[in-house]
Amino acid sequence: MRKEIVRDTRVTVDLGRLKHNMQLIREMVGEDVAIMPVIKANGYGHGAIGIAPTLMECGVTYLAVATLSEALDLKEADPDYPVFILGHTPDRFLHYIVENNITQTVFSLEQVKLLGELAGKAGKKAKVHVKLDTGFHRLGCMPTPEYEEAVYQMFQVENVEVEGIFSHLALAGEEADEAQYSLLTGFIDRLEKRGCTFRYQHIADSIACVDYPQYRMNMIRPGALIYGMIGFHKGKLPVQQIMTFHSAISQLHTLQPGEGLSYDYAWKAQRESIIATIPFGYADGYPRNMRDKGYVIINGVKCPLVGVICMDQCMADVTDVPNVCPGMDAIIYGDGSDGSMTIQEASELAGSNKNEIIARILERPAREYVK
Repeated sequence: MRKEIVRDTRVTVDLGRLKHNMQLIREMVGEDVAIMPVIKANGYGHGAIGIAPTLMECGVTYLAVATLSEALDLKEADPDYPVFILGHTPDRFLHYIVENNITQTVFSLEQVKLLGELAGKAGKKAKVHVKLDTGFHRLGCMPTPEYEEAVYQMFQVENVEVEGIFSHLALAGEEADEAQYSLLTGFIDRLEKRGCTFRYQHIADSIACVDYPQYRMNMIRPGALIYGMIGFHKGKLPVQQIMTFHSAISQLHTLQPGEGLSYDYAWKAQRESIIATIPFGYADGYPRNMRDKGYVIINGVKCPLVGVICMDQCMADVTDVPNVCPGMDAIIYGDGSDGSMTIQEASELAGSNKNEIIARILERPAREYVK
């Protein structure tokens, strides 16, 4: 496998900051609350395989992903990683769950029975967490008497450990969040009275684990928070953005007043201008609608992107950059300390949210990890 980075466009991930963020989260929740960082969507664009070792060093309980394919990638990197799948896995693929010792989300007694059969044949015990729908209406079943009975029966299935139960807040407001939390705890209470014990109970994501300490239960699922994305409003946690997305100037052009560039000549020079071609575009995950809004930082100067953003390249007005030359670093997203565009600003300009901005950065830009 090629190790050398052979392209200027790359994502630099600061593992020291990642560790710092995890330490802050640990200090916030204490030692009695298990932490299950969410590294789905290729670690929100940071590279799941690249950040997993640092997270394991921080003593996390599970590495959470959304899909079986993501789980298998982690298991291929290290079979000992404790991996949890937040999403649904179709029955025909459940043998991978058993073979690779992956913990699976379930909401069907029939699927739990099938996992038990597969685990029995393999001489193993399958671990599952039950998903309860408390109003998000995405996965799981509502806390009806029928579902309560189904979950009770899950505990009776041989070769299966019903290790946990969880739900997801819609974050629609304090009253709605409290109603969801009460549905989960009430459902757990009824099952505990019937002799069912869940080792892990969880509902809090990045926002909830900071804003609602009372909802941390004994496990939290921080996602955006570990990458330094701040979405909470009530609490305070000084996490740091761990990603820098950057490239370098590949060529310079001098345009005279009235000359246009890129498709349709949608931008035309108003003065004699020096234009830099930079090798990143929407095929790298940069939002195409950032035209006339995006910018990069080159040699400390804010340089607006001009013209239509291309699949593989962008153009920036670098007329005011001192000593500008090919090869100069261009910061696409940074932490803002150098004037660079933060993920927060990018999400606002693109009309999106922070998670989409970072998760959409494809694998084409290489990831490099620094400490």
